Amino acid sequence: MNMKVDSQLSLSEQDIFWMEYALTLAKKAEQEGEVPVGAVIVSEGILLSEGWNQTIQLNDATAHAEIIAIRAAGKALNNYRLPGLTMYVTLEPCPMCSGALVHARLERIVIAARDLRTGCAGSLLNLLQHDKLNHSVNTTFDVLGGASSRLISSFFKQRRAEKKATKALKND
Repeated sequence: MNMKVDSQLSLSEQDIFWMEYALTLAKKAEQEGEVPVGAVIVSEGILLSEGWNQTIQLNDATAHAEIIAIRAAGKALNNYRLPGLTMYVTLEPCPMCSGALVHARLERIVIAARDLRTGCAGSLLNLLQHDKLNHSVNTTFDVLGGASSRLISSFFKQRRAEKKATKALKND
């Protein structure tokens, strides 16, 4: 992996750099027929782990980009706790992923696009900063959010068109 960001960059420039990389992983997921979501975990400007959605190909409902990145980071650090680390993810985490991020004690998450249907970093619920939980994850939204939203919208538009075409063929 050996990827790192120039330490001279501002925090917002670093956020853009890592989110661009997460978007390349989201595109990889899309090429594999998965919902296009990518995630990376960074430690002091160095890439520690990465993940992209793989639920279909692994037949695993938990194989979201965030979970895959968390598992890889835990193995790299030989620890299930990830204090001081930052995750960059192209879509707001679901309840499962948000719970895992809190349990892992992640320091910060940078999110490209909101998920108004299932997002649990503030859109539907806010598990990342829930006052009843024992840890809170600092959250930044809308870093390259437009690019991520377009990618996801395009993916689902294509899926609906394919489904409609398949249905039309069955009716002929």
